[in-house]
Amino acid sequence: MLNSEKIYTGVEHADARSLLYATGHLQENIGKKPLIGVVNTFNEIVPGHFHLRGIADAAKQGVLMAGGIPVEFPTIAICDGITMAHKGMMYPLPSRELIADSIESMTMAHGLDGLVLVVSCDKTVPGAIMAAARMNIPAVVISGGPMPTGHYKGDVSDYSACIETVGKVRNGDMTEAEQEELTQHCCPGCGSCSGMFTANSMNCLAEALGIALPGNGTIPSYYGERLALAKRAGMNAVRQVIENVRPRDIITEKALENAIRVDMAIAGSTNTTLHLPAIANELGISLPLKKFDEISLQTPNLCKISPNGHHHMDDLYRAGGIYAVMSELNKANLIHTDCLTVSGKTVGEQLEGCSVKDYSVIHHIEEPYSKQGGLAVLYGNLAPQGCVVKAAAVCDAMMKHIGRARVFWYMEEAAQAILDGKIVPGDMVVIKYEGPKGGPGMREMLSPTAAIVGKGLGETVSLLTDGRFSGATRGAAIGHVSPEAMEGGVFSVIEDGDTIAVDIPNRTINLNVDQAEIDRRIAEWKRPPLKVKSGYLVKYCNSVSSAASGAVTTKFCEGAF
Repeated sequence: MLNSEKIYTGVEHADARSLLYATGHLQENIGKKPLIGVVNTFNEIVPGHFHLRGIADAAKQGVLMAGGIPVEFPTIAICDGITMAHKGMMYPLPSRELIADSIESMTMAHGLDGLVLVVSCDKTVPGAIMAAARMNIPAVVISGGPMPTGHYKGDVSDYSACIETVGKVRNGDMTEAEQEELTQHCCPGCGSCSGMFTANSMNCLAEALGIALPGNGTIPSYYGERLALAKRAGMNAVRQVIENVRPRDIITEKALENAIRVDMAIAGSTNTTLHLPAIANELGISLPLKKFDEISLQTPNLCKISPNGHHHMDDLYRAGGIYAVMSELNKANLIHTDCLTVSGKTVGEQLEGCSVKDYSVIHHIEEPYSKQGGLAVLYGNLAPQGCVVKAAAVCDAMMKHIGRARVFWYMEEAAQAILDGKIVPGDMVVIKYEGPKGGPGMREMLSPTAAIVGKGLGETVSLLTDGRFSGATRGAAIGHVSPEAMEGGVFSVIEDGDTIAVDIPNRTINLNVDQAEIDRRIAEWKRPPLKVKSGYLVKYCNSVSSAASGAVTTKFCEGAF
């Protein structure tokens, strides 16, 4: 029996039917055809979402073609790039919870049978999947696709290159006119930014999870193939309702392991270590940071997509996409092929006929960029619950180093100090009180990391924070320190001049200060007041968990729906 049939049919539900009639629905369809919510994250601010009206329309066509009734409704989408380097950056990560909650609210309130989740940029992808997993209602993810790769002075360019120009201009290596010219060409059209940043990382991992169709992560935004995929997403949402296939049939522990494998192979954003655990939490599955590192140690890095290298998402698409990556991993038996996907096929069935078309973009399993994956989790007295670094984006000289702490409480102060030339080789920029509670919202530290690279310090200066990073970040940037400074502990009492030892290959990070002195500092430490006094962020601060557990605000409850 359809859920919508329970809500809209019978004498007692005449009022509900009357309201559907008011929107033009046919009497003969109500309660007889699956009612499919098409969640559209379209807005006119974010380039990754500006074109989603067309994607949603195509998805609705697919629903109709399969015999369903599409009903479109919106949710929010924030551009991390636009929020960069100001207080607006407090909102993107908390928006993930708002997205999930809003989808849940609309779906449950209106008795929908299934969902097509039209997403694109950073938090919309995990937020939408979290909602689907929480409600366990048939759902298919379809993204808007990556934007075209930009070009500047005969070379490729992207958002990552743009943000690094700030340091170059301040350093005298680029004029303001040159900066403006690059700015106009690095993001040439709609879609998610063209590197392996957070949006594209999560859209690729949606494929690996099986909740999105093959091609979701890499088909360019401007290809007709993207619209065709959206139609197939709509069709498959209806099929899942008819066959009673639900997210918890698809997103299993094995599927999560597949996603982490792919994440390590493509060297995805460090933010995946927040979002996959948050999705797992909605399923009642524990996914600790340690699991990421275990899989990373066993998984070769096969791709170097910007900011880790010179390739971009359209290169990965032409090389065969995510299923080509999975086909290479499967040669080493690193993929669970028995996992079900939203196509109705298993991963193994989907892999039939898939192969790499360009081994310069996707390396052969026997000839990887490195034998270990793109991310690493470090532990030590500074981060007993772990911290995260994109090892694939760290130069050899910084894989093991000792840095002098230069301590800041705000990202803006740190970025300004770097641009003003106050940070020198051998320094470690330490930014405290930028975690989920302390930020609040765990802001991205792209401005200071980009300033480090732009000032020519990328191979001599590192950064350590309880905040997070953009997928566009490169260099020795270590984030997600847990517990965060707002919770007390060793990280909260780092002082200027302290030395910090980092050993990425051996997964350690430690403050080189006598334990008695550490104990004295902790005893004298006092928690600072929240940086916000009212609004949504106060509620968020009071409920959010640590980064090590995904920075979630709800705990899984068996049988909630």
